[in-house]
Amino acid sequence: MVAQKETVLDDYAFLVSETDEEGVILFANSDFCKIAEYGIDELIGQPHSIVRHPDMPKVAFQDLWDTVKSGKVWTGYVKNATKSGGFYWVYATVYPFITQNGANGYLSCRRKASRDEIERAEYLYKGWMKEEKAS
Repeated sequence: MVAQKETVLDDYAFLVSETDEEGVILFANSDFCKIAEYGIDELIGQPHSIVRHPDMPKVAFQDLWDTVKSGKVWTGYVKNATKSGGFYWVYATVYPFITQNGANGYLSCRRKASRDEIERAEYLYKGWMKEEKAS
């Protein structure tokens, strides 16, 4: 098995994306495009799950969707996949909001996660993944 390349965000990286209520990307800033290794044209119109990493437990995303669809802000650590098959970790905050068109949407803002935060998230997520595989 080939080791995946980790991209570590710099301290000033701030990844932003906007989706519709189905999770389809409407906007992505240059930091998001750069880290995920996609051009803006490749991201617009795609489901945000285009960057979902298989190491992320389904329950984490279920919690995210349950939270934002109830009108609350969600925060958590996310391991995302790059276009080339690598990965990067972020601390994400997802806000439900009304778009300029008056439709429901979500704004996701992400920053660098510390090594300690990543290690705690990996430990937690490995346990959740074992539970998912067992059920």
